[in-house]
Amino acid sequence: MAADYLALLIGWGPFTGLLLIFLVFSWIYVRRYQSNRFSEVFPTLTAICSLTLALTTSAILPVDIFLVSYMKNENGTFKDWAADNTTRLQIENTVLIGYYIFYSCILFCVFMWIPFAYFYYEEKDDEEGRCIQIKTALKYTFGFMMVCSCLLLVGIFIPLDISRNRNVTEAEKIMLLFEELGSNYGLAALSFSVSSLTLIGMLAAITYTAYGMSALPLRFIIGYKSVVYERLQNVEDMEELKVKIERIRSKCKDGRPLLSMDRHNLQKLEDNLRTLRKKEGLFDLYEKSSCSKFCIAMRPLKIVWGIFIILLAFLFVTSLFLTNLDKALHSAGFNTGFIIFGTNLSNPMNALLPVLQKVFPLDYFFIAAVTMYLVFSSMAGLRNMGIWFFWIRLYKIKRGRTRPQALLFLSMILLLIVLYTSYMTYSLAPQYVMYGNQRYLAKTNDTQQDGNGNYTTFVSKECSTDAPQDQCMVTRTYLFLHKFWFFSSIYYYGNWTFIVAFIFGFIVSCCKGKKAIIEGGVEDEDSELSDTDDFPYI
Repeated sequence: MAADYLALLIGWGPFTGLLLIFLVFSWIYVRRYQSNRFSEVFPTLTAICSLTLALTTSAILPVDIFLVSYMKNENGTFKDWAADNTTRLQIENTVLIGYYIFYSCILFCVFMWIPFAYFYYEEKDDEEGRCIQIKTALKYTFGFMMVCSCLLLVGIFIPLDISRNRNVTEAEKIMLLFEELGSNYGLAALSFSVSSLTLIGMLAAITYTAYGMSALPLRFIIGYKSVVYERLQNVEDMEELKVKIERIRSKCKDGRPLLSMDRHNLQKLEDNLRTLRKKEGLFDLYEKSSCSKFCIAMRPLKIVWGIFIILLAFLFVTSLFLTNLDKALHSAGFNTGFIIFGTNLSNPMNALLPVLQKVFPLDYFFIAAVTMYLVFSSMAGLRNMGIWFFWIRLYKIKRGRTRPQALLFLSMILLLIVLYTSYMTYSLAPQYVMYGNQRYLAKTNDTQQDGNGNYTTFVSKECSTDAPQDQCMVTRTYLFLHKFWFFSSIYYYGNWTFIVAFIFGFIVSCCKGKKAIIEGGVEDEDSELSDTDDFPYI
């Protein structure tokens, strides 16, 4: 019994440490982007907790893989303490309980906590009481709760395989229904709800993460425009505006009033001139700051870091492409979720992770690093594109200028994207996610003889879908991901779309060139979405 407790301690120990790290990271990240003027405690705490929950849930995957791998020896036999199937199931059930808890919390955040925080802040009015705010927020949140209830109900009834024997009465069918509902402990309902959210996360990853994976490193490599060049350009623009303003004012020197169109143009030119003067002041502050001098000194390291990240992105996309190509050539088809039996085309990530797992917890921190990389890439995409609803831009994401509503949208999008990373990790390394580095003993066709008679020889093989079920433990993560085959089929096509979006985003990022060193904070469009206006739409 001591050995199985030791396995749980080794597996879940780093998880506790990562939980604290993710909490600190989420607090710093949210505080860095929230508005300095319009900061609210409740939306800020909601965003921090949501991001922490998303990152922590992704850290259960390496725990699951470690536990199933730790039960077996390198020769393919179970360790003495794991020889009993009951012990193995008890250990794996700790992972299942972890998924139940964290996925339930995710549903609570997506369908209750975040919507309530959003509508509570939207309805904030000094003239109305807090009770009215809460009442209005609960009214809108109730709609999200109804959607969640529908997903849970659909998840309960879709996977059931009730007997179609005509001799079975309706009462017996109902009894079979309740027996099956009790046997899976709500796994199907929870899996369907989470998979539905993962579909939305897939769309968000295609939109933001795929673009951010190229925009983030190329920004390090390409860099920004020279301050000297921008200052000269700014001075030229100011002189040009002054000439235009003087030309319009000259029309009323004889006492005649300006036409309405001239007055409108004059007002617009004067606003643009004030913006450029503000920008000139920002140039002075930037040149005097020690941060700018430090950034110039670190420029070579930024280029090296950008090259490393873009190589990691290409490794990521190449592994995803090879896995999808393997599914296209060797899978069992659409109706099985494009499941593949074994690995026919090896990819770099699938080969690297089992090697890292031999030195625990290297694979643990590698998966955490990949998840953080995807979060940073998603943030880069969100920062460059903003938050959109179809063709309408809702919010811009700016450091120190992001409104509470935008923070809640941001946390929701990142939570859904991190949900999708679990399936993306499976796409990158399917063998690793299903079995870790497990091996099993397979009978050979050779029969040897010794002094006591004939005996069958065994050979150690890597666990795959061809292995006997009692010889290889499948991770609980895989069971959650593939509870419904049609979701897996949609994810398969989503991965192809992700690859195309990455290539398109890479081309766009290369063509955009250098950005201005003073970007945002002075443009009229930005001011409409910043701390000077209550209306968040463009």
